[in-house]
This record gives sequence, structure tokens and C-alpha cells, in this order.
Amino acid sequence: MRLPKTVTPLHYDLLVHPNLTSLDFHGTVEIQLEVLQDTSAVILHSKGLRISKAALLESERIHPLRVLHLPAFEQVALLSDDIALTEGEQYAVRLEFSANLSDSFHGFYKSTYRSRDGEVRVLASTHFEPTHTRTAFPCFDEPAFKANFTIRVRREARHIALSNMPKVKTVVLASGLLEDHFDVSVKMSTYLVAFIVSDFLSVSKTSQHGVKISVYAVPEKIDQAEFALNAAVKLLDFYDDYFGIPYPLPKQDLAAIPDFQSGAMENWGLTTYREAGLLFNPEKSSASDKLGITKVIAHELAHQWFGNLVTMEWWNDLWLNEGFAKFMEFVSVGITYPELQVEDHFLEKCFEAMEVDALSSSHPVSTPVEDPAEIREMFDDVSYDKGACILNMLRDFLTPEAFKIGIIRYLRRHSYQNTVNTNLWESLTNTCESDELDEGRLRGDGFCSGRKPHSATSKWYMEDDLDVRAMMDTWTLQEGFPTITVEVRGREVRLSQERYLKGEDPSQTSGFLWQVPLTYITSHSSTVHRFLLKAKTDVLYLPEEVDWIKFNVDMSGYYIVHSEAGGWDALIALLRHNHTALSSNDRASLINNVFQLVSIGKVPLSKALDLSLYLSRETEIMPVMQGLGELVPLYKLMEKRDMEEVENQMKGYIVHLFRGLIDRQSWSDDGSLSQRMLRSTLLLFACVRGYQPCVQTAGELFRKWRESDGNMSLPSDVSLAVYAVGARTPEGWDFLLEKYRHSLYSSMKRQIKVALSITPLTDKLQWILEQSLEGGVLKTQDLPNVLIQVSRNPKAYRLGWDFLRANWNRLVKKFDLGSPSLAQMVTGVTNKYSTREMLEEVQLFFGSLTRETGAGLRCIQQALESIEENIRWMDKHLPQLKAWLDRQGPLGQSSRPTGA
Repeated sequence: MRLPKTVTPLHYDLLVHPNLTSLDFHGTVEIQLEVLQDTSAVILHSKGLRISKAALLESERIHPLRVLHLPAFEQVALLSDDIALTEGEQYAVRLEFSANLSDSFHGFYKSTYRSRDGEVRVLASTHFEPTHTRTAFPCFDEPAFKANFTIRVRREARHIALSNMPKVKTVVLASGLLEDHFDVSVKMSTYLVAFIVSDFLSVSKTSQHGVKISVYAVPEKIDQAEFALNAAVKLLDFYDDYFGIPYPLPKQDLAAIPDFQSGAMENWGLTTYREAGLLFNPEKSSASDKLGITKVIAHELAHQWFGNLVTMEWWNDLWLNEGFAKFMEFVSVGITYPELQVEDHFLEKCFEAMEVDALSSSHPVSTPVEDPAEIREMFDDVSYDKGACILNMLRDFLTPEAFKIGIIRYLRRHSYQNTVNTNLWESLTNTCESDELDEGRLRGDGFCSGRKPHSATSKWYMEDDLDVRAMMDTWTLQEGFPTITVEVRGREVRLSQERYLKGEDPSQTSGFLWQVPLTYITSHSSTVHRFLLKAKTDVLYLPEEVDWIKFNVDMSGYYIVHSEAGGWDALIALLRHNHTALSSNDRASLINNVFQLVSIGKVPLSKALDLSLYLSRETEIMPVMQGLGELVPLYKLMEKRDMEEVENQMKGYIVHLFRGLIDRQSWSDDGSLSQRMLRSTLLLFACVRGYQPCVQTAGELFRKWRESDGNMSLPSDVSLAVYAVGARTPEGWDFLLEKYRHSLYSSMKRQIKVALSITPLTDKLQWILEQSLEGGVLKTQDLPNVLIQVSRNPKAYRLGWDFLRANWNRLVKKFDLGSPSLAQMVTGVTNKYSTREMLEEVQLFFGSLTRETGAGLRCIQQALESIEENIRWMDKHLPQLKAWLDRQGPLGQSSRPTGA
């Protein structure tokens, strides 16, 4: 399905004219080509386009071309009997084309919004990544075919047009239409091209480096653009300085699109976002909104270098774009907005990646892909989150200074080009040996000149030189991650590694070997010690005997640790007596690791639950969230079975564990960002679990808010808990829906939407699912989230599954085969099933699909594997869980569960 390398595009001259009344568009494209091998045909991409004319332009002559369509390959061949294209020569082809605006979320598509007075307004916007540029104009739609673009857009006077580059001029046509001419772009891949025709308004500022930054939104919401504008200015300046490579365009626009499937898109110079990912209101938006918006802007702006300036050669190395942008989100926001405490949230990305990476259906970070559905499947937790986590591990290993030098070298060496994995490893090797592109910088920051040849921090790999590529190939070219088993005998520490894998098939764990950069602290030394484990087993020696040893300090490594021979007992005792002896990340990683080890039979469940007891004294966000993240799924598995007694015992235990912390939460927006996010989570959890003090306060606040007709200002961090309690009655639910319809604030809408989806009222849940699919009251972009929320609802998990089955073909058409949205729906709806009946039902339905409707999608394998794992877990551990809860005595009797 790949294009031949016989010709390459140099320049596109594109004219596009969308009609927002008839909802179609037409255009012409003239492509300058260089011939790399003699050929009689030009083959390029086109999907769903009506090509009315095709011609070859050669000096003064115009030769008509025949167009041969290859729909299965999404390609066209341009042919002529009497022309041969000669190697080394340049030609141009001109094509005229037309199509309907797409009613999905990709290609050149239609989006709508409702104005204040109820009028539905239409705009047209693009989303081309990964393979949808070909649906907007014929092109060489592969990332390695970089070219320059000159774009012209026709529009009515009541609209504006935006594209990657600034507008140079506007021409008035005889028809009264206007034609905007945009400057020639830098050399870039087709998936980064963008254009929008809309009635948006904007606010602008100029960065310290002289770049004009503007935020665009629908007129009613432009007053919510200020926060994003300031963040974009600050972050673009940060990257400019950090990379030492000036942002290459004169402007950077950020546009909030009313209908948008993913979070955002990094089109060069015109980044596009969901409204919720860009618009912020200080009164209505919560702490997590502020963090989320800052991170998504940081992510898209990082792409202007990683992805746009330097682009992966092919989609198998998508992680070079996405893993880097995800990693740089945390680096940049940590430095520019320290008050957002972004470092408190990095770990959860690694845990999310491990969740998927622990299944045999996982894939290496760098994986061969061919067709568009396989390419779309690469946009997953492995490419983004695992990519970011292994980069973080490498940065910790090389030191942040050496890592920074290496990535700047990578960007400089490969600007405007395409790269593969190896190019990155080469740039990160011997970072203190200068090359001509480093321009003497390396000595300048004092890191290389001041470095001792074998200091403890810079070299932690004994005497042999580090081979970055050999080490990192073990993390990018094989799937999964290792369990490191540690056994301490006196001063001797025995180490061994094996693949961590859920499931029963031992053949899938053999043959895996990683080069693991181990870190550890001990009861006698808080200095971080380092050891590179390259073999299946190894031994290290401590200077003295210790009471405890904690490997994987702050969980900066992408592996989990099993402490044998009393190791866990020593760590559990430490948490019980003095949990602050370990950092909050270390505590969160112990909680995660011990429960993961239960799943593969290395640790008994009772030991993991014993460790969880210390949480009654925990106050930091990461360990509390991780504790909830390990314990809540246990009763979620029970809710889909008939076992109310043990289910309520489990719920009671969790409420009891966090009760002190819940009682200390104020119903306000006070505190640091992490404290505010923790409050939001805890109060929602307590109210949904029916913890009476919480339900009473939330119920009282809801009553007052409703009596004020929604005009009373609720603290934004607690409003979700208030709405959730309010949505339990039909009257409360209807009132919330009415407020949802008329709200202009994405944050408020998001919170109300969650509350509407976790109500116990099943008729309302059925209605909200149908509405989300129709895209009337709720936008279809929100359907994946609504469906997953409804499926988590113990009153409605069947509803979610039945809805997914009944509407599968419509969902595939709207969200695209292989897309992250479709994958989230499949796994989100099914991932807490734990009975053989449900497994058979899921197998039966997905087994009936054809290749065109999704047979063989990776998310289906993941869903089935997760259900099988849940069944195994319940069969094996349920009696132990019950016995352990019985030993704890009557807990949390004050919480009578209601709702979700």
C-alpha cells in the first residue's frame, strides 16, 4: 500500500473552495515533481475525491492524463500513452477535484455550533493525521514526502480563512467571493497541512521571540481564550530557548473547534483543539482543567519541533513524535508553571502504559504497520505514554544535561528531514564529543567541560562505555517490560529479570531480555545508587547490611520490582511506621507493584491488602490515587456478579481507609493544584459511595444551587460531587440537562455530563447514549466518554454493551477503524467483565465481524484478554479477599452505596 519512490513532490499549489451551504468543496492542485526513476505513471493518494481533470504540464505544453482509481489502496495512477517521465527532470501535474465535506471528524469536515440566539452555524476545518489529507486533495500522503505548500482558500465575506502560514493578501473575485492567499510554507509532511473557514474571533499577543500568537474560538467563547493565549506565549518562548532552535514560522494560531475527536492536533502554525482543551474560565473551570489545558498546549507546541521540524520516516516510529511530545509536556510545564505540580501526574502515565503493555496483545514501541487502520492503532498508550516513560528513564540514566544536549543535536542534525529510531540513539551517544552542528554549545553550559570522566552521577555503567542504542533497542523493539526480582542475603543482592505478563502462557515470557538501568536507596543511604542490569541474573554487593532496600527510585524506570525473602515485609513495616521515609512516588510505585505482582501469583493478595492499610495516614495525591486505582477495580469486578455482601464489605473498607482524609476536605477551591485535584476525586468518590456526611453536604449545595436557578457560584473543584448527588432524582437530572444545554463553559458541561452518566436512572442513561450518537443535545465527540461512564455504572453496564453492539457499524463509520476513540469504547465498555457468560458474549459478537467492520483490531484482543484475566483473578483471589475483609471486622457501616 506504499507509494513507489519514482517521483517526489517539491511544491503544492493548492486552491480550495468550501461551500458551507451545500456542504461540499472543490479545488485544484498543481504539484511540482522531481523524477527519481524513469516512469510512465505518477501514483499518488486520493480517497473519496471526484477528479474531473488531470494534466501534465511540461514547459509550455499541457498533456491530458488518464486517471486510474485504486480505491482499495486509496490511490490513483495518472497515465498517458505518449509521455515518459525522465529521471532527474522536473514536471508538474494539475488536478481538479471535488467532494462533500466529511461528516466524520477527519479529512476536510463540517463542524457546527449553536449561537446564543439558537442559530446553528457551520464551519469547515481539517484534521489530516495520519492518512486523511488524501480525502481533501490528491497528494503524496506519506510523512517522508515532504514539500512546500502555497495555499489559497475561497470564502464568503462573512467568514475568515486560516491556514498554516500568515495571509499575504485577499483578492475580490467577480462572484463577490473572497480568495485568501497564504504565504509559502516551510518544507513539511502532508498530514500537517491545515485550513479552516469559519466566523471565529481571535485574541493575539507577540512572544519574546517575535512570533505572533493568536487564539481563535466561536464568538461567544472568545472571552475564555486569555489563559490559553498566555500559556502559548510562555511555552513557545520556553521551547525556543530550550532547544536553541528558533520556531521557524512567523505565527502560531491555536483554534478551538466545536467538533473534534482527539484532544488536539499539531498542524504547523495552526494547532487545533477541542474547546475543552483550550478554553478556560477562572470562575467555572476546575484545577484539573487548568493543568489539562496547559499540558495539551505544551504537547502541541513541542510537536512544532518533534514531529513537524523533524518527522518520523514512517508511522512505525510514531513514538518519536508522540512519546517525545508527551515527555516534553511534563518537562516544559514543570519549568514554566511550577505551581501546577505536573510532576505529580507523570507516574500515572507509566502505570496506564503498563496496563496495556502487560497483555500479550501489546506491541513494541516501534512496530511495522502498513494499512491506514493499523497506522491509526499506533496512536495508543504505548506510543504516547510508554514512549514518554522510557525517554524519562533514559534522561535519568544519562543525566538531564547530557540528554538535553543529545536531543538538541538530534533536532539540529535532522531539521526538515525524516528520522528512524537509530538517528535518535546516535545523537544521544557520546554527547560531549562536539560535531559541526553543535557550534561550540557543549562547552558553553559547563556540563561537558566540568564533567569528571567517571563521576558517580554521569556514568553509572562501570567501566564499559554505554551503548545507548543497544540499551534502548531492548525497550523499543520488543513489547512488554520486566519484573525485577530482588533477593537480599546479608550484603549480597541477587537480581533476576523476566517479562511481566498477565495470562497463562509461559512461552510468551521466555526470550525477553532488557538492559535495565536500576536505581536504589536503602535504610542506610538516601543517595541514589545505580546499576545497569544487562543479564538475566546478576549480583550486586552493598557496603553493609540494611533493614530495607527500595529499587526503582521514584519509579523513574519502566519496570516493576518484586522484593523476595522478607523484602516486602520490611517495606510494609516501613510504610506502617514511617511512610514519609519514602517519596510519594516511591509509595505510589509500591502500591502499584504489589498489586501487579498479585495478578501474576508472585505475592499473596493478603500481603498487598496489608500494605494498603497504611493509606489511612496518606495525604499525597499520587499514592492516594494509586490506592483508589488498585482497590476500586476489585469491587467493580464484583458489581457485574451477584455478590452484594462481599462487594459492600470491600466498598466499606475503602471508605473506612480514606475516611479521615475525606472528612478533612473543605468544600472550597483552596489549596495547591494537587490538593484541589485530590479533593475533587475524594469528594466524588465519597458521595458516589453513599458516605452520608458527603451526600448531605452535596445535597444541600445542590438544593441551593437549583433554587438560585444555577446562578449561585459553586466551588469548581467540588461541583462534580454536587452534580452527581443532584442527578440521582429525575427532577435533579432534568435540571442539570437544562443547564448543560445552555452553558457556554466546557468545564461545566464536562462535569454535568459525567453526573448525568452516573445516575442510577436507567431510562435517562439510555436517552443520553442515544442523544450522544445523534449529536443533538450532546456532541458525538463526547460519545466515547459518555458510553464508558455509563458502562462503569453498576445499574447500566448491560446498557453500554448492548448499545455498543447495536450501533457498531455507525460507530466505525463516525470514529474510524483503528482510531483511539473506537479502541477506548471497546476496552472501556468491557474491561470490568469477569464472568464466562460475558466473555462468550463478547467473543461471539466480535467474532462475527469482517475485516472491513473491525475483525482483528488490537483493542478486541485487549478486551478479550482483560476479561480472561478478570475471570482468573476472581477465581483465584476472591476467597482470600473475603477472608481478609472478615479479619478486619465491620468497617465503614455508615456508607450505604447508591448510584455508580
